[in-house]
Amino acid sequence: MTETWYETLAIDAGIVLAFILTYALLFLLAKWFKDMVTPYKLTIELITKDNFAIGITLGGYFLATAIIFIGVLRGPETNLFDDLLAVGGYSLLGIVFLNLSRLFLDKVTFRKFCNITSIVEDQNCGMAAVRFGVYIATGLVAAGSLSGQGGGIVTAIVFFVLGQACLVLFAWIYDFITPYDLQKEIETGNVAAGIAFGGTLIALGIIVMNAASGDFISWQDNLLIFVEMAALGLIFLPLLRVAMDKLVITGDDLNREIAEDRNMAAGFIEMAVAISFSAVLAALI
Repeated sequence: MTETWYETLAIDAGIVLAFILTYALLFLLAKWFKDMVTPYKLTIELITKDNFAIGITLGGYFLATAIIFIGVLRGPETNLFDDLLAVGGYSLLGIVFLNLSRLFLDKVTFRKFCNITSIVEDQNCGMAAVRFGVYIATGLVAAGSLSGQGGGIVTAIVFFVLGQACLVLFAWIYDFITPYDLQKEIETGNVAAGIAFGGTLIALGIIVMNAASGDFISWQDNLLIFVEMAALGLIFLPLLRVAMDKLVITGDDLNREIAEDRNMAAGFIEMAVAISFSAVLAALI
């Protein structure tokens, strides 16, 4: 028997509600997991201490969970029950990926000082801006790794690890091409440097997400696509960073504005330009 329009509307609304409730549960689990793996209590830092740096990092973390959830939704559709299980399960894997990214940040990229102490005790918003960027970039990478058809947990893990390796490699390249000591600037609370670097990580995350997403065809084909697109991002973004220093702020030096004047406007400009160009590049390739 043919469904009436209001029956179809009711069914569609029920499906949407089911996925919204799934995301709400995922959101709560993500917060619980975050509270469990960090040596501080989120509520105390946010409410009692009014720690703005924690608010910035937590905001990036929650946005990244939504990015992961949306990426998983792009997978194959079967029936509602199986779809909810698949979306919920793979989104939980993405949350694990998200929390692992903090270890990459602490132990590899910014290993010269304690990131947690910097954010919790010093309320370092420069470090918080970097963490915001890392969470969003990781969310994008995880979303790409978990999307599409034909893959599974193994392919998701492999492409996530490759994506994280790209972020770490880019961090080293970025530190090399900038005339100031990135770790020193972040450690001393340079918010402009944190915004600029975090924003550029997001830009790379967009490209890597595009490289990791899509249906899994074969290891050879998918890895070749990933390497080609990720390499393009690793080459393009540093060149863009050098060009921005000379062209975006005419008559002055972007590096000086960020490192010496700690001009947050300059940091936002670098972030916006990097993200906009990477989005265009990802759409073209």
